[in-house]
Amino acid sequence: MALTAIGLCSRALLKIGAAPIAAFDEGTAEAEVADALYAPTRDALLSARAWSFATAQAALPRLATAPLADYAHAFQLPADFLRALSAGAGRGRGLDYRISGKALHAAADAVVLTYVCRPEPEDFPAFFDQALIARLAAEFCLPLTENSSRAEVLQRLAEQEFRRARLIDAQQDVQPGFEDFSLIEARG
Repeated sequence: MALTAIGLCSRALLKIGAAPIAAFDEGTAEAEVADALYAPTRDALLSARAWSFATAQAALPRLATAPLADYAHAFQLPADFLRALSAGAGRGRGLDYRISGKALHAAADAVVLTYVCRPEPEDFPAFFDQALIARLAAEFCLPLTENSSRAEVLQRLAEQEFRRARLIDAQQDVQPGFEDFSLIEARG
């Protein structure tokens, strides 16, 4: 069952014994805490790893203004961009680049970026839902219950869920092999 942002926050609130919410703007303490902490917690967890469900590629549009130094061109980053994984000219890797603000600087005329994006909450797999709910519960605990020992326990549980989610996600992908490895080429 796909969960919305409200559903994810409500489950996290239930884990700490608080009342679930129906909207971020309902005026309760729970809704205010959830509204303030949901987006940064979600983005931090998404950015922490190259999740298979949150990895995307995009051909970047070139900006009219060139960078001041080091690179010839600047490119607009996607709106759902969280973290760069690699960039290339014509393919998704192999290019020297720098992220500067909301732009990618490179010497190439065209850039394909492989990056961690921000998918809709309904598109999160169940293993990520569980990791995010655990992390949200840990974040919500202190402001809502003022119980630091309980918050520490929830933080440890959130780390366990994160490790479990990483393991499940890693099992869905074939690991890339070495493409250009000079020691193998030296054997001739």
